Amino acid sequence: MNRITHTISADHRDLAQCYHRIIDATDENGQTCHQNQFTWQLARHLVGEEVVLFPAMEKYIRDDPVIDEEQQDFHPHPHQQIKEKLEIFQDLHCSDPRFVPTITDLMDDLAVHIHTEETLDLVKLESAITAEESDRLARSFCRTKWFAPTRAHPSMPDRPPYATAAALITAPLDRLKDLFCWWPDPDLYLGPEQEE
Repeated sequence: MNRITHTISADHRDLAQCYHRIIDATDENGQTCHQNQFTWQLARHLVGEEVVLFPAMEKYIRDDPVIDEEQQDFHPHPHQQIKEKLEIFQDLHCSDPRFVPTITDLMDDLAVHIHTEETLDLVKLESAITAEESDRLARSFCRTKWFAPTRAHPSMPDRPPYATAAALITAPLDRLKDLFCWWPDPDLYLGPEQEE
């Protein structure tokens, strides 16, 4: 049995590792491959949270006054700014002087989001649900990511059911673009889902 906290935290660690591979790459091909990987992972992660995690938080912990107060600071979601920066980054060539500053700025925003989510939001959610429900959410999160767009689309709706419908429309176009991208491991991005 898995937990939604473990699943989302594993994604966070993968994103941090991918960021370091981009920064540490010594050639343009390596940077481009890891740029594509980072974009693919983060875009899917954000949609997974919007479709699965945020509705669960609203359902199970919306009556908590602490959460309500904090959500006022972060709602509609901290994702909008992250998606806007990812949209810029995903189209930059690694030789562009904005490349490293853009991904660094994006990771700074993402780090704040990750810290809040892992130290507050997920802790409260896990305390409000059963282990079985946490496992169900983790599985749903992984399934949703497989059908999610693989690029940032900041103008897309971010709340179900509209986010789900928009993802189903946009994802096939993104997947078509993926066929023409360089990947560190092409089988991971174009083959069967590895996360379930």
